[in-house]
Amino acid sequence: MSAHIYFDLDGTLTDPYEGITGCILYALDKLGFPHPSDEYLHSCIGPPLYDTFPEMVGDELTLRAIDLYRERFAEIGWRENVPYDGINATLATIAAAGHTLFVATSKPHIHAKKIVDHFGMGEHITKVYGCELDGTRANKVELLKYAKAENPDAAKRVMIGDRKHDLIGATANGMHPIGVSYGYGSVDELTGAGATAIANSPAELPETVFNVLRD
Repeated sequence: MSAHIYFDLDGTLTDPYEGITGCILYALDKLGFPHPSDEYLHSCIGPPLYDTFPEMVGDELTLRAIDLYRERFAEIGWRENVPYDGINATLATIAAAGHTLFVATSKPHIHAKKIVDHFGMGEHITKVYGCELDGTRANKVELLKYAKAENPDAAKRVMIGDRKHDLIGATANGMHPIGVSYGYGSVDELTGAGATAIANSPAELPETVFNVLRD
């Protein structure tokens, strides 16, 4: 029985900064709000939009802001992702070892799958899990619970991500939490959220995963 390996998308498989920040600023411009600092925009990579937009536009305008964000993302933003160097080789190596690979992201799954397929990662990924357009399962705990129920037969399960939400979701669902330090979360954030191992580059991921599975 193979292990099931779940990967976050943003900050783990691809660098989404240009696309995400461009779409956030587009929504803020349309609604007449000022631009936040670069540091704040950096912190928006990873958490669900339903958590970050209320801080910028308030609860009442959050759904409108998300609609505007997605308006640009569906046309332009998704193509502004940049795969991390060597990530396709990493996925191929882990899959070749007999493990089953999934993506688990707070992005809507229809957008996430388009990104995964566009950059050639789809051949290694069995299924892409993401939220629904109404925000259902945007929380990683709920998303991974859903994915785990759909895929019950696994020797072990691993969740790999660059932010605390990924690792909290992993721990809540009995998965081995692995952090990546090349994304948008600090090592302190990852270890504080329970990461049992941290990879500093895509090239380090296969051995990191294999070591965790051997323990």
